[in-house]
Amino acid sequence: MCRWAAYRGGAIFLEDIVSAPCHSLVAQSHCAQEAKTATNGDGFGVAWYGERAEPGLYRDILPAWSDPNLRHVCHQVRSHLFLAHVRASTTGATSRDNCHPFVSGNWSFMHNGQIGGFEQIRRRLESSLPDHLYAERHGSTDSELLFLIMLAEGLDRDPHGATQRAVNRVSEAARDAGVEPFVRLTAAFSDGQSLYAVRYASDRFAPTLYLSTGAHGHSLVSEPLDSDGAAWQPVPAGSFVKVDASGAQIRPFAPAADALAIAV
Repeated sequence: MCRWAAYRGGAIFLEDIVSAPCHSLVAQSHCAQEAKTATNGDGFGVAWYGERAEPGLYRDILPAWSDPNLRHVCHQVRSHLFLAHVRASTTGATSRDNCHPFVSGNWSFMHNGQIGGFEQIRRRLESSLPDHLYAERHGSTDSELLFLIMLAEGLDRDPHGATQRAVNRVSEAARDAGVEPFVRLTAAFSDGQSLYAVRYASDRFAPTLYLSTGAHGHSLVSEPLDSDGAAWQPVPAGSFVKVDASGAQIRPFAPAADALAIAV
């Protein structure tokens, strides 16, 4: 499983999250404490927002701990909203196109989790995309495809509902293929204004997610960035988080219940 961190608030240097803390994202790339594997060395990426609507994006296939350019970028760049990710691949080769975050227009997205039976349902999910979004499919991961499905489901208009509908579409494709639906999803995404995150699993093993409110803003992370973790609030499984100028709000996230309500 991957590790990631996201921030929204007053502008800070990327290194304040990515590389400077004692258990920073770079530290987690080789010594994660709450993941299936301690090493997340299959590439990294950072997406940050500045004066333009579209985010800046820097990704590479090197392990985060061994790329000096990442440290230099994070030492110089300040941002009020950014997403950072270190990858432990479950699907897709190690390539830049498969490194998170993924970007479409003003949206950025990153994911830690897994879609079960992905190779058996991949083609039908890709075929369900409208042409303009299928053309944005550059990699081969389940994460990028889920992001594009979310966009197809109306992410611009309704981030919470679009994410639920995307998960339901994945589950429906699995059932159609005779595969038991299985989704583990802890993702962060942004339109450059608000930061969103979701923690969900179709079983009882949702990947970890923590929220912290500091002097400058809010951070969402796979693991606390300091040694004691006292400032970090675990986000319950089955939750959708929105961070905007008014603060952080957490609401339920229940794709299966949403699908049942639509059916009724």
